[in-house]
Amino acid sequence: MSVETQPPRSRLRWSAPPRGRLIDYPRRGRQGLRRWLPSWKLLLGALSTAVAALLALFAAVYAYVDIPSENAAARQEANVYYWADGTQMVSVGAVNRQNVPLSRIPVSVRNAAIAAENAGFYEDSGVSVSGLARAAANMARGRETQGGSTITQQYVKNTYLSQEQTLSRKVQEFCIALKLDSRTTKDDILQGYLNTSWFGRGAYGIQAAADAYYGIAAEKLNPSQGAFMAALLKGGNDYDPALGAGHRRRAQERWSWILDRQVELGLMSAEERARYTVFPAPRAQSKSTNLSGQTGYLVDIAKRYVKKRTDLTDADLDRGGYRIHTTFDRAAVQQLDRSVREVLTRHIDPKTRAADRHVQVGAASVRPDDGAIVAVYGGPDATTHFTNNADTSGVPAGSVFKPFVLAAALQHGVVADDGSVRAVSTESTFDESGRLTTGLPPVRQDGVFVSPLAGTRGSLTLRRAMADGFNAPFERLGSATGLSRVEDMAVGAGMLRSSMAPRTGEFPLGTSSPSAIRVAGSYATFASDGVRHEPYSVTRVLRGDDPVAGFTPPASRRVMNPEVALGVTSVLEDTAFGTAAAPAATALGRFAGAATGRSDTQRAAWFAGYTGNLSTAVTMFRSQPGKPLLPMAGTGGEGTVRGSLFPARIWADYMTSDPLRKVAPLPAAAPEAVPTAPSRG
Repeated sequence: MSVETQPPRSRLRWSAPPRGRLIDYPRRGRQGLRRWLPSWKLLLGALSTAVAALLALFAAVYAYVDIPSENAAARQEANVYYWADGTQMVSVGAVNRQNVPLSRIPVSVRNAAIAAENAGFYEDSGVSVSGLARAAANMARGRETQGGSTITQQYVKNTYLSQEQTLSRKVQEFCIALKLDSRTTKDDILQGYLNTSWFGRGAYGIQAAADAYYGIAAEKLNPSQGAFMAALLKGGNDYDPALGAGHRRRAQERWSWILDRQVELGLMSAEERARYTVFPAPRAQSKSTNLSGQTGYLVDIAKRYVKKRTDLTDADLDRGGYRIHTTFDRAAVQQLDRSVREVLTRHIDPKTRAADRHVQVGAASVRPDDGAIVAVYGGPDATTHFTNNADTSGVPAGSVFKPFVLAAALQHGVVADDGSVRAVSTESTFDESGRLTTGLPPVRQDGVFVSPLAGTRGSLTLRRAMADGFNAPFERLGSATGLSRVEDMAVGAGMLRSSMAPRTGEFPLGTSSPSAIRVAGSYATFASDGVRHEPYSVTRVLRGDDPVAGFTPPASRRVMNPEVALGVTSVLEDTAFGTAAAPAATALGRFAGAATGRSDTQRAAWFAGYTGNLSTAVTMFRSQPGKPLLPMAGTGGEGTVRGSLFPARIWADYMTSDPLRKVAPLPAAAPEAVPTAPSRG
């Protein structure tokens, strides 16, 4: 090559790659600012390298992060108790949630949630790249990372991750959502999302929220209510109208927007949208998780019945997810509570009378036709008075026990001095020497029991002895019948053997201590012509949609002849009209009842009675924790035995109220279809 053809030295210097440098930066051969400006090739290379590194990092994270197990809070549900009419009574559990399948969530509610939160839910891959980028940008500026998540990502956050707002948690959410979307159907994701989201008012999931805001099941939500439910997904505390005018305004604006958005997305027609112009204001704050008042006592009774009829333990029930349908009638429970409070308010004054202090009341209603427990009064408030006065023993029955002495005598007869067995009727008398003589037998007239009134001069019929509250005749009658047979009759009618007192001479006078529920159930046996129906409080239990076995109504059985039950009813009718219940209870027509005796030393006052469709027992006593029952003498102020009147007044006020007229009985079993207890020959 000639000298003339060689390139200039300057061109060789500028075009040759710098020796020992892979990246020409700062740029050689440049002066000033140009020396520090990277070339487009360098920028492109750096960007490509960064993207490749990020993709490699994401691939590594994606491979490392797997779908974890659901967190405990997402699995936890409440147990829900229902009234007899199927409406929700209370939700009990650390988390107020009841999972429901997507098939029981109206399509309009699903569409509202999609329109509000993720319009492209059924088409996207489960993630929002822009949302992740926005989270990274927010973190760089020191703000919360939340923003722009899809329904799938929100479900992942609710179910698999914590609620912390960090970039690492956001990346985890992104990766898990991608995998979940590829392995799970969109319907399953939407179902999980609607069951785990928080709606405010302590409600997790659409089912609990529907009850908290509207008092209905999720499947009954209409499209307008569904739009409000979807509004709450943005923040229950920000869109609950009960929290103030500003909250209501925000809720109404978002509700309206969600309806319009559904029209825009083709999820609702304009014609249907035009029907929803009035904001579906929810009810006031719900107390559906509150065990105060009578609710705690009702739940306690139902829970113990569930454990009795199944193998479920406290630990099983604490895991939640059970739907427990009870026999309790809401109106009857409220009326019984009201009747007790009204009588106590009018007559009991613990501030001025020492004998009125520490007064307690327990009461229960049982349906004679099937044994269903309709209502109880367990005390003033289950959250402050923990003992359930309706379902506890320890209060002596007194004279309400005497009908079982009479029933045993009518069923089996008595043993005469010569050892022979003699039949007894309600008109049998005790003569002046204390010997039992046989009076006229009971008869029926036009289907109604009719009997002669009084015995001969100088004698006392069992009917009159019961009505006038005499004890000695029943003490002698129990001994002549056999105390074991008296106990068997009481237990057969429905009292618990464990509540029976020792069979001493006073046993027929009510030294045993059955609960109010058991007294009401036992009196129901008289009302059902001698057929016993075991009291029960739960009709069915569901775990999800699967029924739990063991909740068919208890079998009934005959424990006394129909004529015996009819005779006792006739005597109790005379007894009832001699009590404080009679004036108010005349509206009931034919009813039967018995009160405690008039002894000044009595430790409890009772009234138990029944009509054709309800048997109710009320007890009043005075108690202090750790001490024996206090005497009732002077309670109420007007006379030394005034306390014995108040259970009858509570009973009458309750049984004659309008709500009780709606408690309809079920058809009773035919007597001939029920096994008969053996009778003494």
